[in-house]
Amino acid sequence: MTEVTQNKIQSFAFVIAASVCVLLSICFVVSGLVGFGQSCEISLESRINPNDAPVASLVRLPGIGIGRAGAIVAYRANFAGQNNGRTAFRNRDDLQKVEGIGPKTAQNISQWLKFE
Repeated sequence: MTEVTQNKIQSFAFVIAASVCVLLSICFVVSGLVGFGQSCEISLESRINPNDAPVASLVRLPGIGIGRAGAIVAYRANFAGQNNGRTAFRNRDDLQKVEGIGPKTAQNISQWLKFE
């Protein structure tokens, strides 16, 4: 192969690669914009009881990450151990006894909770 032919092949390959990159970038941007106007509302099949819910369920609540969910589970286990098995949470205000959960967080998650 001559040097000219090799340069043409390399140029053609570069144009193809650049075109593929641009096309993929456009697809990525469009797919991101498809859900742009949609609400990020959390929907749960049923309400969660913080007295017996596992960490995996608690982390689905808004503002409750793995750390806070773990703190809820640890608090209720400790509470039950010290209070003859009584439930730790009777209402949303009881959640404020858990470190890292304040009034605002308790209010924000109250619509997804049940206390039994």
